[in-house]
Amino acid sequence: MSETVKTPETIRITADSGPPKRGRAIALGIAAAVVILLGAGTAVATALNSGEQRTTSSVATGTPAPQLRLGYFGNVTHAPALVGVQNGLIAGTLKDAGTNSLTTQVFNAGPAAIEALNAGAIDAAYVGPNPAINSFVQSHGESVSVIAGAAAGGAQLVVKPGITDPEQLKGKVLATPQLGGTQDVALRAYLASKGLKTTPNGGGDVTINPTENAQTLKLFQDGKLDGAWLPEPWASRLVLQAGANVLVDEKDLWDGSGTGKPGEFPTTILIVNKTFAAQHPQTVEALLKGHVAAVDWLSRATSTQKASTVNAALKAAAGSELPADVIERALGNITFTTDPLAGAYSKLLADGVTAGVTKTADLHGLFDLRALNALSGQAKVSAAGLGQD
Repeated sequence: MSETVKTPETIRITADSGPPKRGRAIALGIAAAVVILLGAGTAVATALNSGEQRTTSSVATGTPAPQLRLGYFGNVTHAPALVGVQNGLIAGTLKDAGTNSLTTQVFNAGPAAIEALNAGAIDAAYVGPNPAINSFVQSHGESVSVIAGAAAGGAQLVVKPGITDPEQLKGKVLATPQLGGTQDVALRAYLASKGLKTTPNGGGDVTINPTENAQTLKLFQDGKLDGAWLPEPWASRLVLQAGANVLVDEKDLWDGSGTGKPGEFPTTILIVNKTFAAQHPQTVEALLKGHVAAVDWLSRATSTQKASTVNAALKAAAGSELPADVIERALGNITFTTDPLAGAYSKLLADGVTAGVTKTADLHGLFDLRALNALSGQAKVSAAGLGQD
């Protein structure tokens, strides 16, 4: 592009990183988080419905937003966001569409990003599928739309050496990035499939302590955690920097039912606030253009190019780069794709119900892939009957 693109302002938002504790205070805190996860939807739906009542005919037609506030994580599984921001791809397409300002916020996990999205602090976000599902369910379909996939794969349960069987996890302490997040749900569902009970407040056969990722690494190194279900690069960091072993590679749990892609499961998706999308369709389309360009770059770049660019973006977003062996392992575990793998969402919802962080519901309307399919010029990405494509 002929014009210089201004670097977006970045704000980091992380979860409480205190060490895991067992006691009434922690139990009450986590239980309160569950109440927020399960109860926030009504307020969201009310707020959005109020916004719809104020909509005018000009707003319905849609205009470019003056700015886009975008959330994502400082994880390798969010490389499309990292590359899209770092290389100016997203800011460039936004500017072409009349949106001249891009502001970014970096989160530790999905529930915190969803809370910001529902509160109106951001307009769009890269998140895991389960927080998006939970928000959609609790708002009765009014809060968010999934508009594209970003990454598949790249999550593992890593544990102390000597733990070689899930039966050995009984009585152990494990971590996930945040209660109700995609890896948290995956761990709880996996343990349930092995007959091991957990509760959102940390009880049951296995204690699960939602912990900020960097703190998880330190606690594992200090011998205060027995393992963690983590996205990349954190799974690789525990393996290569802390001596952890892989007990479960999540790709082995997905046989392709519903998606036709064995071993692939949605790890990161791009979502948008529905009210924002209705008011500013041009801005959402421009965001998608930048996102598609970032995924395309990741699919064409050499391993060296990807590692260098993603590392530079991680330094900007999270404050530090990764060692070469860590980023190489992490990137090797991920498939970057605009397909959100919608056929997997019935299972993801069921896993969230098993984990106790959502409820059974109809997911029809969760996806709006029309703009993505219009832009991609490739085979049509399916909404699997759960929305428009």
